Amino acid sequence: MEPGRRRRRARTADEAAAVLRKAWCRLRLSARDPARVPPWDAVVLTAASPEQAELYDRQLSRARRLGRFPASTAALAVPDPDAARIGSGAATLHAIASLVRHLISQASKEEIAEFLPEASDSYADDIPLTSVVRFMAKKHILLLHAGGDSKRVPWANPMGKAFLPLPYLAGDNPDGPVPLLFDHILAISSSARQAFKNQGGIFIMTGDVLPCFDASNLVLPDDAACIVTVPTTLDVAANHGVVVASKDGTDDENYSLCLVDNLLQKPTVRELLDGQAIRDDGRALLDTGIISARGKAWQDLVRLAYSSSQIMIKELIISRKEMSLYEDLVAAWVPSRHEWLKTHPLGMDLIAALGRHRMFSFCSYDFSFLHFGTSAEVLDHLAGSYSGLVGRRHLSLVPETTACDIAATAVILSSKISSGVSVGEDSLVYDSSLAGRVQIGSQSIVVGVNIHELQGNMSQIISTSKYFTLPDRHCLWEVPLVNSAGRVMVYCGLHDNPKISIKKDGTFCGKPWRNVLEHLKVQDTDLWNSTNEDNCLWNARLFPVMSLPEMLNVGMWLMGSTCDPDGKAASLWRKSQRVSLEELHRSIDYHQLCMFSSKHQADLAANIAKACMTYGFLGRNLFQLCKEMLLKENSCLEVCNELLSLCPTHGDQYSGVLPQSRIYQVKMDLLRASGDLSTASIVEEKVWASITSETASAIKYGSKELSSDSMSSSNGNLHPKKTIVELPVRVDFVGGWSDTPPWSLERPGCVLNMAIRLEGNLPVGAMIETTVDHLGVLIEDDAGRNVYIDDLASITSPFEENDPFRLVKSALIVTGILNHKRLSKLGLNIRTWANVPRGSGLGTSSILAAAVVKGLFQLIEDDEANDTVARAVLVVEQVMGTGGGWQDQIGGLYPGIKCTQSYPGQPLRLQVLPLLASLQLIQELEQRLLVVFTGQVSMNFLLSI
Repeated sequence: MEPGRRRRRARTADEAAAVLRKAWCRLRLSARDPARVPPWDAVVLTAASPEQAELYDRQLSRARRLGRFPASTAALAVPDPDAARIGSGAATLHAIASLVRHLISQASKEEIAEFLPEASDSYADDIPLTSVVRFMAKKHILLLHAGGDSKRVPWANPMGKAFLPLPYLAGDNPDGPVPLLFDHILAISSSARQAFKNQGGIFIMTGDVLPCFDASNLVLPDDAACIVTVPTTLDVAANHGVVVASKDGTDDENYSLCLVDNLLQKPTVRELLDGQAIRDDGRALLDTGIISARGKAWQDLVRLAYSSSQIMIKELIISRKEMSLYEDLVAAWVPSRHEWLKTHPLGMDLIAALGRHRMFSFCSYDFSFLHFGTSAEVLDHLAGSYSGLVGRRHLSLVPETTACDIAATAVILSSKISSGVSVGEDSLVYDSSLAGRVQIGSQSIVVGVNIHELQGNMSQIISTSKYFTLPDRHCLWEVPLVNSAGRVMVYCGLHDNPKISIKKDGTFCGKPWRNVLEHLKVQDTDLWNSTNEDNCLWNARLFPVMSLPEMLNVGMWLMGSTCDPDGKAASLWRKSQRVSLEELHRSIDYHQLCMFSSKHQADLAANIAKACMTYGFLGRNLFQLCKEMLLKENSCLEVCNELLSLCPTHGDQYSGVLPQSRIYQVKMDLLRASGDLSTASIVEEKVWASITSETASAIKYGSKELSSDSMSSSNGNLHPKKTIVELPVRVDFVGGWSDTPPWSLERPGCVLNMAIRLEGNLPVGAMIETTVDHLGVLIEDDAGRNVYIDDLASITSPFEENDPFRLVKSALIVTGILNHKRLSKLGLNIRTWANVPRGSGLGTSSILAAAVVKGLFQLIEDDEANDTVARAVLVVEQVMGTGGGWQDQIGGLYPGIKCTQSYPGQPLRLQVLPLLASLQLIQELEQRLLVVFTGQVSMNFLLSI
């Protein structure tokens, strides 16, 4: 093995989950706070046709609606010109040129004044090239190649492979839409955005690969192109692009960065040896499809695309040539490929435009390459080593197990399954409705299929079977056709390769074509116009356009799952209009496809919401479900009103089971979804009032209450008394928000945090003393503000949000000291301080509340144990209206590092487990960690030095 380089091992499901969650966190932050986490300036998809581009535009709108990127990010789908096959390299140049024109048309006045002064009185194409390049120089672009006809995953043709369902981490948002491969690609790419730093550039990915790696560790060299690679075995390398990297370069524990010496495409072992592509560990560097250009290399690419792409594409179309991204465009950055590139009609132009900069290989040793190139690979990624990440029942309606037979390993997504349906092991059902007598085999895929109750019609047609049966290892999908009211049912074997011809042992439904034709008694001329060598599943006129029952009957005959003794199915098939996969690809009604899918998902969300209301599962996120219902605009209001009519009955029906705050929350969500924002605002106040009451009940239940006896027990000791409480602040490592009501009242919580001093001092404190000088309460803070309250009965909640003393007032209410007999003869002086920047994110307000509560308990000689104080502060937070949890006060009250868990119930149970840190760890923390206030609210970092 080469020095300094380690062998890459396969990621475990837990490691992959951690990488994806980190990426998703960054993606959400970039959409919510672009100033804090910079997003892409534009997301661009390539498409094979204008119709496919229109579909992709809908998907981009969906992504924006779901918060995948902010309003400032441009989103554009660019079809290949004239639907011509020009290759991924030419498609890249065309997409960049189209994006430039789009961004110029959307440029702000400030951008026009700074970069495009000529744009005010010129067309975009007339703007000087230097101005265009200067305008794009600082832009950060994500380009995803998603065009093509997806022959190896034919059921993904209607949606595009980039948008096939991939329910990794679906359980993190159980009531949200099904995650798509595109969503995960966006998440991974969001981490790569920071690698560009202050230089603009482009990040190119492919739509059928999920590169599972921590892209925040990506290193991109200045003013150069870079290709991301990963070590792989020679058998895998033989089917992909291989990069030959220089032996010199930067070598780190997790990656290497070297110049690219050569590029190989699907090389044999001899070619790998001759090209010096085999590393010392016996592996080769696999091209992952991720390519970037940064700084001046990006500017050269913009210059070439904007000035020459149209001319180049015309020449490619005339010469019937293609320009590959990997073999042609990228080769311009690799000098050893220039001689070969000169044989391409446009090779000299590419070398002249791009050749002055070099390409590097960023080789990651912690990289999982998930390719979705075949139907079998899709199922492998759902059932293989990453199966633990998969949400197997998501946004679906599935009957009880006694009414249907669905394997535990089957994946059911955005689907409605009715009684009597069976689904085999490791199968995928997506965006479908299955009812009646339907049997889906194991390792099968069903997408976009709508089979309703057909007992009557099916019995007239199918004489040999009572069921529609999809055999094991088969795919079934439905496609709406342009200018047709009907939909075509399409099917093939899981391992069929539609591109392989009959003469090269091509298959249909897993069987060689010759056997199929012989079994069905079908002639070549029934399927193909000629007997040339290109006859294959892709161009076979196989799929009939007819009624649903007839299509199901004929489909079972073609797949070989039923016999046709009387020849009725064969006769129906021969008389019908039939289409091939190739014709289907050109005839998909994308508008109808999207409308059907949106209506289907909205109906599913509405039915799930109704079931939640009916059976009391109000812990579901009905607001999220309502968002899905909005996809079906006409009926959303009607459904919301129906659900609202069920709300009043739940207080009695689920008394003692559901908290009142949950019922109010549901009502508020439904009111917002129905557009009644004013009423929703009123109900929201009831939500928080209920949470305050429920928190107080959970804390006080079973614990000692202040009684009239205890309040007068110190009647003989009415002399002035003073107490001072000083506390540290806390840093939160993991688990924050799981401590906050209403979550912590309904679910377990767990937080790891640590108490810290600032500059060696305890920064938060309170001084409380009784006085004979007055009978009221005098409150002062470290900002010089003070208030004297003579009438103690006036201290009542709710408090004004801008009241600087509501924390102390809330503590007075919760501790019960206002009713204590001690205050009948004495007054109170309370002074608080917090030597911490406002909004520091160190838990200051809750810790200050803990100091006040602890001091008040000491004053009235009540239980001042940390556990009691922490519980009381939790109630203080609710009375204040801030809705805080328990972790901040736990962090300040208990010393050192601790892991605290809470368990819902009455009382709410808190378990604080101190972690015994070694002397070495303590020394490292003291020597290597700094707390830095960034000036942003709740934004502080622990920096390793």
